[in-house]
Amino acid sequence: MTDLHPPKIELFDVAAMTNTDPKGFVRAVDRYRTTDVGLYMARPVDGHPDIAYFRAWLLPERGLRVSRWVPHPGKRLDHDVYIDIVDIEPGPVWRTVDLYLDILVFDHTSLRVDDTDEALEALRAGLLDGVTLQRAFERTFSAVEGIAAAGYDVEAWLGIPLTWDDAE
Repeated sequence: MTDLHPPKIELFDVAAMTNTDPKGFVRAVDRYRTTDVGLYMARPVDGHPDIAYFRAWLLPERGLRVSRWVPHPGKRLDHDVYIDIVDIEPGPVWRTVDLYLDILVFDHTSLRVDDTDEALEALRAGLLDGVTLQRAFERTFSAVEGIAAAGYDVEAWLGIPLTWDDAE
């Protein structure tokens, strides 16, 4: 049994340079960059034992948030790229709805999909409908197949240039 919760909603206010996390905490953002493919965000992570800095691309056409996190000195993360399967609404304030499924990628090595149990429980509990869950699984399967075929290189699979600022 997982910790069942409604889909997490996050806001990205480019003009205000803030990111409102799913718990409603408003975080200061160091950098936003809007491009033809999506929105880039970079900000520090306060109070996390492992993660010091968060860099992410919101890619609306793919329904993905692709992130590279920076650990605190002496810490190691269990992935290089973290992909959230999301619905994205671009705008002056971008909005994401997390669809539970995540893909964790080790560059050029492997990947794993997390939280399928959580997604299925959300369906059973009526927190997601069948159409939304099917869309989430289709995005996940497409990404897994493509990333694996590209030698576990997320950016090669995407075929679009993603730039990653150095952590502050």
